[in-house]
Amino acid sequence: MTEEELTYLKSVQVENDTLLDDLPEYDFSAGGVLMDAAGVKLHGSGPIMILDSRELYVDKGEHVIVETGRGLAQGEVVVATQRRQVDSNSLPRIVRKATAGDVRQRARNRDREDAAYRLCKDRIEKFGLPMKLIAVNYLHAGNKAVFYFSAEGRIDFRELVRDLSKRLHTRIEMRQIGVRDSTRMLGGIGICGCRLCCSRFIREFSPVSIRMAKDQNLVLNPQKVSGICGRLLCCLTYEDEVYRSAAKTLPRVGRKVSTPDGPGRVKDRDVLKGLVRVLLADDGGLKEYDVGEIRPANRHEPRDETEKANGDEASEKNGDIPPLADDDSPAGP
Repeated sequence: MTEEELTYLKSVQVENDTLLDDLPEYDFSAGGVLMDAAGVKLHGSGPIMILDSRELYVDKGEHVIVETGRGLAQGEVVVATQRRQVDSNSLPRIVRKATAGDVRQRARNRDREDAAYRLCKDRIEKFGLPMKLIAVNYLHAGNKAVFYFSAEGRIDFRELVRDLSKRLHTRIEMRQIGVRDSTRMLGGIGICGCRLCCSRFIREFSPVSIRMAKDQNLVLNPQKVSGICGRLLCCLTYEDEVYRSAAKTLPRVGRKVSTPDGPGRVKDRDVLKGLVRVLLADDGGLKEYDVGEIRPANRHEPRDETEKANGDEASEKNGDIPPLADDDSPAGP
């Protein structure tokens, strides 16, 4: 990299629209630290990590050696070095570009990972442990193997670790992860037909609750609102704020209103279109109105039990839907 290229890189601030789709758009008005950074993937199905490249310019497709919490690792650059604003000045660092020796070392590690995975699966069955092995990852130096697994509760794997350490002649670390992290590592295709968001760009899991599905008027079918991990879809959070803001302009389901055709009660509503379906009194039938065409009924009238019911509860039409527990805590190791 020439000195002119480095000077230009340090003087230009990258606009949001030049970032790839895999990266979230940073809010440049919110402050932060301006630095040279690149996007690197450590695994094919893993998320993109934003790393500090310092004065090292790396291009898309190159392999680099990076710092991680467990030691050095090799990854592939998917976003070239750019001058960008990030919210932290202590990003993990790109140490150097990978050499031919590093590439051969990574190939050897992958062979060792495959062998260690098969061995661990066999040992788990032998010891009868209630755990599911997800993946095995050797550190770049090959002196430590990390085994990722999922289980319902705590597992006493001390005997398993001793057995693996004796057979593999390396340090062993067992890491228990949640179902969402397991799915992120394995990757896959969602019900939308696209790659899973968790393995594409999501870095931290946000809390997801069944109320989000109710607010978006989705069919409360576990097969429709759950991902392949068995938890509620992460994408329910994407439009939640839009639905919440729009719902504030509409009367609740069950509320008495006055319409051009007489009084009635709100039976259903289309939040995005701003439409309200009202069941008119005196068998007037069900009619649809724009939100500007209706107004609240006399507020001094006593409210009955139906009107007191929460709008979400009143909007549930299928009583035989199995209950879905709120998933208000992100999964993690």
